[in-house]
Amino acid sequence: MRSAWIGPTGLFWLAVLVLSLFAASWGKDVTRALDIAWAYDWPRAWTVPLARWISAFMSWLIDDATFGLFTFLELTRFLSWLLDIPLTIATSLLSTGFLRGQGSDAVQVLPALSWIAVIAVVVAMGHYARGWKLAAFVGACFLYLAVFGQWDSAMVTLSSIVIAVPFGVAGGLLLGIAGYRSAWVERALSPVLDIMQTVPVFAYLVPILFLFGFGPVAAMIATIVYAMPPMVRVTMLSLRGVPEEIRDFGRMAGCTRRQMTWKVLVPSARDGLMVGVNQVIMLSLNMVIIASMIGAGGLGYDVLTSLRRLDIGGGIEAGVAIVVLAIALDRLSQAFANRPPPAHGGLPAGHVRRHPWTTTVIVVILGTALVGLVFPPAQSYPEAMEISTGSFWEGLVKYINVNFYDQLEAVKTVMLVNFLVPVKRFLTELPWIWTVGLVGIAGWQLGGWRLALAAVALAMFIVVTGQWEKAMITVYLCGISVVIASLIGIPLGIVAAENERAGRILGGLVDTLQTLPSFVYLIPVVMLFRVGDFSAMIAVILYALAPAIRYTAHGIRQIDPQLVEAGVVSGCTRRQLLSKIKLPLALPEIMLGINQTIMLAISMVVITALVGTRDLGQEVYIALTKADTGRGIVAGLAVAFIAIVADRLVSAGARRTRHRLGLA
Repeated sequence: MRSAWIGPTGLFWLAVLVLSLFAASWGKDVTRALDIAWAYDWPRAWTVPLARWISAFMSWLIDDATFGLFTFLELTRFLSWLLDIPLTIATSLLSTGFLRGQGSDAVQVLPALSWIAVIAVVVAMGHYARGWKLAAFVGACFLYLAVFGQWDSAMVTLSSIVIAVPFGVAGGLLLGIAGYRSAWVERALSPVLDIMQTVPVFAYLVPILFLFGFGPVAAMIATIVYAMPPMVRVTMLSLRGVPEEIRDFGRMAGCTRRQMTWKVLVPSARDGLMVGVNQVIMLSLNMVIIASMIGAGGLGYDVLTSLRRLDIGGGIEAGVAIVVLAIALDRLSQAFANRPPPAHGGLPAGHVRRHPWTTTVIVVILGTALVGLVFPPAQSYPEAMEISTGSFWEGLVKYINVNFYDQLEAVKTVMLVNFLVPVKRFLTELPWIWTVGLVGIAGWQLGGWRLALAAVALAMFIVVTGQWEKAMITVYLCGISVVIASLIGIPLGIVAAENERAGRILGGLVDTLQTLPSFVYLIPVVMLFRVGDFSAMIAVILYALAPAIRYTAHGIRQIDPQLVEAGVVSGCTRRQLLSKIKLPLALPEIMLGINQTIMLAISMVVITALVGTRDLGQEVYIALTKADTGRGIVAGLAVAFIAIVADRLVSAGARRTRHRLGLA
């Protein structure tokens, strides 16, 4: 390790760092003196007007595109109408009740499911999936939503999820099967999925808002598109993981291609596919919250309005409700994913005895609906019994700000003056040609000329479309956050791997962090540190911390015990075992964890546009508020290309490390 660090490669990058400091300080003057100012600032006259072209194309789609019998606008409106049907049914069932008429003239024909009935349904699902403990847990989570006055908004959010998830799962499953069956479909899907998983969530909203208008249907379409990619990848991976013996059995049984897919492969890959379903549910919840900006309503809208009004108590109440709902849905879907196959045996006679929970749920639904007609609390949780924690949270934040304002401001100022601002100036003052060249050299060293060309091409897209300065601000904020998250997460991962009890505690922490929608992280940091780069950095660190912990712990735990035993026999101390054997062997996994940390940080940096950052996320957010599709798509692609370049470089570095250690 030592020789690699101080060898030619290490010396080269040390020299690059020194030259970069020179370039950041005097690069502008040097390029002007040499009459190559274009190498520092990309001339505005050379900027490719891609945003204007895309906006013009979208306007043509809406105003002039026609398929003969109908226009493109009529097609989008028809799709909206089609998707509005199941969404209206779900919203009626869970929130508003079935109405006749529209607006203020609407009359309720049938009430929505009572709060008792909904809780009974989730309790039954929890008991079916795992047992009484999970049933009690998810029942308590939904009871929390009723008792603390978040029921109506939570049911609006839930109605969007229960419709978006089946569409996302079905679409992802079909595309995944197509990719599994055909190599060229997989090759075509792969870059599309890469971009879909790295484009910021706001960027999804811009074209969908333009094409489908403002409202819950547009929000649901954005949710389906956003949540589908993991299901596609998981489907292809799960189908390939089916044992060859099972395939042989299907062939010997004379299955056709369709029978082999639907009767052999898909059922055999059920466990893996359920993991994909879990991912779709969690991403749908995340997106539904963010899609409140284009009319999704629900808990996300409550958080958004609270942030805009600086309503501390209301924002935290809605944020906690999102957390509770997310944890309940996550645990429930994980339990279904890990549920063992049913035991075969004799069934009791009669439908009621065979399906006691189904019968109970039906009785509760009908019973509460009838009782609710004469006793309203059975239908809707009484407002008089609701508990509000808004004043408590408001008072707590006020207490912290009054008593610790100076300390919080001191920490914030020290970090801004001594760390954030210098790094920001350094990156934004570098000539673009120098930075792009370094990206190409890094690609060539780690993965060869193909990776170098790809990295340079993606970086040049950012340059020629005029996004370079904002891209560097994104890189600065993301880079600092990743460094700090890694400095915190890797030691915690080591502790988790070395100490079983600490591992259980940190495992619960990581599970919780990964369950929370990204929107939620903004609430406490805004309350304590107000808006700006420092608040954004704290939110990004919290959101991106989990992979650094999880991958480090996993990398150390998976080391061959015989290698550790060899170190013990050689007389290594515990510290030497860690520094000389465990950490070097776990390095590839740690790098993959850093890779995931970078991906999460980039996705979160974009959302921090809501707290006043000036990066590409702000560009996308402005495009969303102005419905400027070209501007939003170009900025979104720039973010995606930063993520793809970082992913390819770090992944190539992890592969080189594996080869060097003889692990691959």
